[in-house]
Amino acid sequence: MSAAEFARRIRERRSAIGYWVIMDAPVATERIGRLGYDYVAFDAQHGLLGYSGILNGLLAVDAGGTSVGMVRVEANDPTAIGRALDAGAGGVIVPMVNSAEDAAAAVSAARYPPRGTRSYGPMRAMLRVGPRPAETDASTLVLAMIETPEGLRNVADICATPGLDGVYVGPSDLCLAVGGAYPGDPDVAEVFDTALSTVSAAAAEAGIAAGIHTPNGDVAARRLTEGYTFATVAADLVHLEQAARDHLSVARGEGKR
Repeated sequence: MSAAEFARRIRERRSAIGYWVIMDAPVATERIGRLGYDYVAFDAQHGLLGYSGILNGLLAVDAGGTSVGMVRVEANDPTAIGRALDAGAGGVIVPMVNSAEDAAAAVSAARYPPRGTRSYGPMRAMLRVGPRPAETDASTLVLAMIETPEGLRNVADICATPGLDGVYVGPSDLCLAVGGAYPGDPDVAEVFDTALSTVSAAAAEAGIAAGIHTPNGDVAARRLTEGYTFATVAADLVHLEQAARDHLSVARGEGKR
């Protein structure tokens, strides 16, 4: 799938499933990129990979041939957003967006003049979507994370931001934002679910996509039936640990596959 096709899919609010990468392991990422996920997202905020890891990861996704590479940038910063897009990302997931003004700043950083303020120097990106700014803008997604008390309070205004393609729930931070003592705290499950519904409803009202990170395929499937357009599954490091633990348990005779 091309970046342009994926951008159109998300803007039309057609469902998509992605995978989350936090390790700097391009060969492993290439294998993930061959599985058929619609997108593979690299975590530059909390992940264990720097700029070279992002660049090599995006190359690996393209080599896989089926997915579009996305980047969760480290901050709502024009330099971070521009570098991720210049490296060939099909879009950016921007963390800690608290207001419509924050969302507008992210959109501006990801769009070329006259729509925004992105500096021209697409380097590798021109190989993916072409060198013309208008074509690049049309193929580039900008997603704002809703994960703070302020972001949740202002979610309707954020979703109404011109040029924003979607919102993306960070469930760990959002759980803390609604009063949880730790991510996944069951004591706030009801208010957390209400917050998820608030986000998806605000996105639907604005006509933009709503996405969410999930721990596994079962939860991803459920969120897609609850009004979310796209869902990301787990992370490479998490799955590596789970698989290694399961095999150790079986080898020790402690469990069966």
